[in-house]
Order: sequence, then structure tokens, then C-alpha cells
Amino acid sequence: MADIVDVRTRSRMMSGIKGKNTKPEVVIRQRLHARGYRFRLHRKDLPGSPDIVLPKYQAVVMVNGCFWHGHQCRLFKWPKTRPDFWRTKIEGNIHRDRKKMSELQRLSWRVCVLWECEIKGAGEERLNKVIESIAEWLIGGDSYLFIPHGRTQAIHD
Repeated sequence: MADIVDVRTRSRMMSGIKGKNTKPEVVIRQRLHARGYRFRLHRKDLPGSPDIVLPKYQAVVMVNGCFWHGHQCRLFKWPKTRPDFWRTKIEGNIHRDRKKMSELQRLSWRVCVLWECEIKGAGEERLNKVIESIAEWLIGGDSYLFIPHGRTQAIHD
């Protein structure tokens, strides 16, 4: 199926998509702050400029958009137009994500990966569970926390 807008319009639309302060990121920040957690945003001195940095816990939270980071979920589908471009772009993002996580671990940072699909359209109960999982992980000792499809998976060293 052909794109419904011309190349220039599509380019302008795509360039307008934010990489920082996205709705899912802001929701998580607000809820963490309400629970008393204090953090820094997008620290450029850390690999990948993590979305949320909690220095007290030597932890970062990455709030990943499902499309841009190639999450195989209900929100992701490969674009039909320019498939080679998009495959290269998204696979490059996935590769960079892995590299960022390795670099953060090498620097002794703990990493939580939270996917957009976990909170987009989620009700209060689900959002509270996500924040509770993050809070438990912060006070625990696990290196990684992945919150995939309604489950929480902490990974020990």
C-alpha cells in the first residue's frame, strides 16, 4: 500500500516525533516523583543519555518506544514503505540499545527497560504495578529489570 502523504510531508511528520519527554516517560517520572524518588533526566555523560537517572540507586530507567526500538508487540509493525531503510534504522537502534546497556553495566549502573506498550492505555492498577516493580527493583540488588507484557523479570548479576 502506498503512503497517503507525499515524501516531504512524511519527512516533516517523522522529524516532529520527540525522543525526549514522551508521554510514557512523563507518566513514569510523575509517578516516581510522587513516591519520593528524585532523579535526573537525559544525562549526557552516561551512555545513551538515559531517560531517567537515579544516582542514589546507581540506576537508570529507559522508557523505550515500541516502534523505534523494534519491540515485537501490538504497537510494532514493519512499515510497508521503504522497508530496507526502516529495517536498517530499527535494527541499528536495537544494536545501539544493547551496546548502551553493556556500557552502563560496565560503569556499574543498573538498568530498567520499560516498553511503551506496558503503559500506553494502561489503567491505574497496571501503572501502579509497574511503579511498584520499579520501586522494589531500586531497593533490591538486581542489575536489570525488564517489564515485558505484564510480567516483571529481574536479572541478577
